[in-house]
Amino acid sequence: MKLLTVATLLLASSAAIARPAPLVSIPTHDAFFNNIAAHCGKAFEGKVSVDNAKGPSSFDNKKLIMHVRKCTDSELQVPFHVGDDASRTWIITKTGSGLSLKHDHRHEDGSDDVSTMYGGHTLDAGFAQMQSFPADQYSKELFVAQGIAQSAGNTWQMYIYPEVFTYRLIRQGREFKVDFDLTKPITPPAAPWGYEK
Repeated sequence: MKLLTVATLLLASSAAIARPAPLVSIPTHDAFFNNIAAHCGKAFEGKVSVDNAKGPSSFDNKKLIMHVRKCTDSELQVPFHVGDDASRTWIITKTGSGLSLKHDHRHEDGSDDVSTMYGGHTLDAGFAQMQSFPADQYSKELFVAQGIAQSAGNTWQMYIYPEVFTYRLIRQGREFKVDFDLTKPITPPAAPWGYEK
């Protein structure tokens, strides 16, 4: 009898371990995530609305496209195409303690760029229409190692309203913003570098 009870307990505990953890989130994070996911499969053209960097930009005279390409209950993959450059994919993930934003940068052969998977994590509830992602420790160490320590102060922001999606980078003395028109879906581009066709 005692042996049966122990066996039952062992089975129950192994089942508990095998069960995936519940996806914990708060309403504003869920709503923000769902507002983007509602556009899954669609692509939109954007324009740089703010860029206070000195000198020419790699975004000048380029077609800018965001594509809400892949959506699961916990992750959104949103490639950001700059002309023929398909190296960038934004990855928004529910972490159980908020939302994470990572920038997956690849070379044309699919290999990782030396500067990849940088980004940040929400520190507060944010809003259904806007979330901020201050640079995380991995990103700060990456930027310092690459000699661009000023980027350790980066905060990325995303805004989503019925008619526009905005990607914004801010830090002391620097602002960059792209607005995408959600009212006019366009033909989705090819897969970003390093991702399946």
